[in-house]
Amino acid sequence: MDFGALYERFTTARSAELERRAASPVDDVRTEVYESALRWAERPPGIFRLPAPTGSGKTMTAAAFALRHAMLHGRKRIIVALPFITITEQNAAVYRRLLGDDAVLEHHSNVELDDEGCDGTGGGSRLGAENWDAPFVVTTTVQLFDSLFARKPSRMRKLHRLANSVVVLDEVQALPTALLVPILDALKVLSEEFGTTVLLTSATQPAFQSLSVWSRLPVPDVVPDPPELFRRLRRVRYEWRLSPRPSFAEVTAEVTSHRQALVVVNRVADARHVYELLTSSDARTPVFHLSTRMCPAHRRTVLDMVRRLLTDGQPVRLVSTQLIEAGVDIDFPVVFRAWAPADSIQQAAGRANREGRLPSLGLVVVFDPSDGGAPRDYRMPTDVARLHFGPGLADPDDVEALDRYYRELYSTLNLEHGERARTIQAGRTRLNFRSVADGPRIDAGTGDGRDRRLAFRMLDDDTVPVAVDHHAQVPELLTRLRAEDGTSRDTFRRLRPYLVNLPRYLTADPAVAALTEPVVGDLLHWRGDYDPALGIDEGAIGKEMVW
Repeated sequence: MDFGALYERFTTARSAELERRAASPVDDVRTEVYESALRWAERPPGIFRLPAPTGSGKTMTAAAFALRHAMLHGRKRIIVALPFITITEQNAAVYRRLLGDDAVLEHHSNVELDDEGCDGTGGGSRLGAENWDAPFVVTTTVQLFDSLFARKPSRMRKLHRLANSVVVLDEVQALPTALLVPILDALKVLSEEFGTTVLLTSATQPAFQSLSVWSRLPVPDVVPDPPELFRRLRRVRYEWRLSPRPSFAEVTAEVTSHRQALVVVNRVADARHVYELLTSSDARTPVFHLSTRMCPAHRRTVLDMVRRLLTDGQPVRLVSTQLIEAGVDIDFPVVFRAWAPADSIQQAAGRANREGRLPSLGLVVVFDPSDGGAPRDYRMPTDVARLHFGPGLADPDDVEALDRYYRELYSTLNLEHGERARTIQAGRTRLNFRSVADGPRIDAGTGDGRDRRLAFRMLDDDTVPVAVDHHAQVPELLTRLRAEDGTSRDTFRRLRPYLVNLPRYLTADPAVAALTEPVVGDLLHWRGDYDPALGIDEGAIGKEMVW
């Protein structure tokens, strides 16, 4: 498909959409960001950054940059990669609306199939997706980078599509820190050796150029003066509840003083606890819950209901894990955020006063719960964040302070000399693809044991997809999958909104395993209760998760 025609289709559809949408106080800044990116799209291929605040229209701006750049420089395709399936589906829907179904291919999967799996007609649709045979591909960073570092044909069929393409990495702050060195090195090779243009987009741009692998690489910003841009678009003020540390009950009491509020916590168990506190303390105000224990269709329904109440000015409170932070379009006047890495706090703040419609600044309350928890990999980033952000220090939307935070974090973590990064890079240098993808041999003997801790894996948390009966059609889809021996891509696509990923160690627990049954591949069917508010409630079966 000709990118000139596609660019014209996009700009026409965008203009029509903007005319239908209600005006926003931040529209002028969005226009400046958009037009600046278009001017930078005329530059020769390379690596670029789009550092712009949440709500500044990065989704459309990134697509416009990519389309214009592809048109002017003869690029073969555009690949947009996002960190989470939820926002991958959300952004793919936006791009299909603006570009048409014929131009956009959405590719991700929750289910691992055999390498030789195919559809009932010989595998054409599946292979078409694996080849990224479309002008505009929307995928996940897991698909992109696990493919770049893979050794199996099903993963690698698409790699040649990256040459002479435009790759947009959205929400780039979510890339796994332990893998940054090999990821950045691979992007550099794609740019310098294969003509790939890379655009990094985020409201919290990491300091990648502080690492030696990119220290001499020119990576210009496609917007003028990012610190000034963030100051102009500042829409929130911060309050801190760090010392003394409040309990969740104390935080809940403060939340109930606001008609509309979002509470973001670090663990599924904490989200459930705060939800229960809120529902028991005020029966008059609707309270909703979001976590990864709910299937995507359930989460979309909740978000739609919450947005409707917000738009109508009705009381509403939402408790969520960090899944709401990156790319979810929702606008609360008040956000409470449990203490977290600086980029997570800033991303959560992007859900407050997003459109700038409040007569004053929105409110972000950052609290350190005395009875709360956090993922294991939060310890070091949160310790470093305390040195830069808080009372008497900078706010998380201070671009210069955020850059200092990232530089100190990377230095503290010793990223470039960590065992995992060194092992992966050494395997790449020796062209030892088995070592890169599966880890080095555990011993030098003839055994084939591999140290998976040192392999390139975007997702270290080993999860299993579990289908839940959130919709009446789920049992029928599962029956069809069994009859098709799991080979129909269309059936998997229809089932995807009803999948919940559970930790593999949990599904292996006898009490949990008794509530599941195998379907095909590693897909399970959940036969236990599915709570209409919480989804799969592990607390109800007495099995708390570590994260």
